[in-house]
Amino acid sequence: MQLARVIGNVVSTQKDPKLTGSTLLLVQPLTQDREPIGLPFVAVDSVGAGIDEEVFFVRGREASLPFLPRQVPTDAAVVGICDHWTINGSDGVS
Repeated sequence: MQLARVIGNVVSTQKDPKLTGSTLLLVQPLTQDREPIGLPFVAVDSVGAGIDEEVFFVRGREASLPFLPRQVPTDAAVVGICDHWTINGSDGVS
């Protein structure tokens, strides 16, 4: 799992029918210091995350597992919303 911030929504009028009813989010990966790293990408939301929330996501085959038994064609999924994290005794509050 990796950390990211939700920076937008994706609206699509044409998509795979298996994505019907799924929310697509634009997420920006973050370092442990909450700095942007890499390029933003689209992920399917499995937890109801919103814009500006810090989330954790998975990529690859594991990205489709939160939606079972439905088979959602995705290679990235938001699987949790971060409320708080601590690194070496330093608090990170979102």
